[in-house]
Amino acid sequence: MIPELSNPSVCMRDPQRVQEILQSMVKAGSNTLQVISDFDMTLTRFAYNGKRCPTCHNILDNSKLISSDCKEQLKELLNTYYPIEIDSTRSVEEKLPLMVEWWTKAHELLVQQKIKKDMLEVAVRESEAMLREGNQLFFNHLYEHSIPLLIFSAGIGDILEEVIRQAGVFHSNVKVFSNYMDFDETGLLKAFKGELIHIYNKREGALLNTGHFQELRTRPNVLLMGDSLGDLTMADGVQDMENILKIGYLNDKVEERKQSYLDSYDIVLVEDETLEVPNAVLLYLTGNK
Repeated sequence: MIPELSNPSVCMRDPQRVQEILQSMVKAGSNTLQVISDFDMTLTRFAYNGKRCPTCHNILDNSKLISSDCKEQLKELLNTYYPIEIDSTRSVEEKLPLMVEWWTKAHELLVQQKIKKDMLEVAVRESEAMLREGNQLFFNHLYEHSIPLLIFSAGIGDILEEVIRQAGVFHSNVKVFSNYMDFDETGLLKAFKGELIHIYNKREGALLNTGHFQELRTRPNVLLMGDSLGDLTMADGVQDMENILKIGYLNDKVEERKQSYLDSYDIVLVEDETLEVPNAVLLYLTGNK
């Protein structure tokens, strides 16, 4: 049905089920569709030429806006908490307070850096952040078909928006739920706004933003894209959902995580740095077969 689903990077536990969901969504029409996606390592590349690409937080951490002392402290936090985040022997309940502790400490360090709002543009421009190959087609096609794209990120919203703005794809159909910086009247970072969004509470974030999903009541069909199991809850705020097709990027630690991804996502993309498969699905759903 969609030739790209035979790509070598594609794994599906139940191809028949995927076909059924796709057929049901095609029948309903693209005006019933909304896309909900994670950002870092989902819409952006995981690696390029063998080198890891930066996340929203990394863009800031690696920039000239941060002192070497602060970089050192952020690195220590990473070395302490990241092994906990990816430790498959610990439960989410166990990890949760430690993750919140990590992100809270990191945000406090950033606030001490007296970051100026107008410097973010330069930090992004000088960074090695890259959207995945095929991003122009992805963003432009959604915009041309008036399909809402919700980007849901535990990163930093101000940086995320700058990345897509600089790529020329920050269209009016794009909405972002993320952690936003709060600047004082002189443009200095003084805090982060609102509740912390992290990889384990995207469900709560989705449910807090009921207004957004209320507006999209007439779009009960969802294409969800993520790269972690925490991303699966991003659509929990969708009202009266009819169909959901979940595409998951499995970027690293493939062997140990593959089964859990196959059990949770409909389509798993293994070490795939492109948007080729999501684009093929979108073209199919919008009648460009």
